[in-house]
Amino acid sequence: MKIQLERFTDAHKEKIWKDGFFEKSPEWAKLNAPYFEDYVPFESLESFESSGIWEYLKQPNCKAIITDGVVVGMVSQNWIDEKTRWMEIGIVIYDENYWNKSIGTTALKLWTSEVFQSNPQIEHIGLTTFSGNPRMMKAAGKIGFLEEARIRKVRYWKGTYYDSMKYGLTRDEWEKLSQK
Repeated sequence: MKIQLERFTDAHKEKIWKDGFFEKSPEWAKLNAPYFEDYVPFESLESFESSGIWEYLKQPNCKAIITDGVVVGMVSQNWIDEKTRWMEIGIVIYDENYWNKSIGTTALKLWTSEVFQSNPQIEHIGLTTFSGNPRMMKAAGKIGFLEEARIRKVRYWKGTYYDSMKYGLTRDEWEKLSQK
């Protein structure tokens, strides 16, 4: 299975819309900070195309995850505070047929390398998830991210409290892992 990261193009638009932003309640949205309750489906490709989400995906800080030539998700990088060089990354696999195949872990590893390479000024990359997303926690740990904080019971969703999970990795740690 070949996994690549590339800029989003119009060729990816329809599949991403169908997999990620058409259904009323897609599975991926139940794992991607669902407590914010900010997911919005788009009834048409045209409405998705004119949305802020499609504009966001096309920016240089996002890339499409391509598996054997098929777009299945996205990775992103965002400044928490650019002045202090605090950056976090994220990942979503929209099509659940591609879950549990190590695609997310591989994409996260590729993206971590790319983010460190393209941002020589940063010494740390962060990743935030919640305790209701054990696959994300496992993927982060698998490639070397360390749990740096667990803010207990601050994410309330559907009658349950979850922990906010903060992971991080320094450039030195990544370079040592990459040499293995």
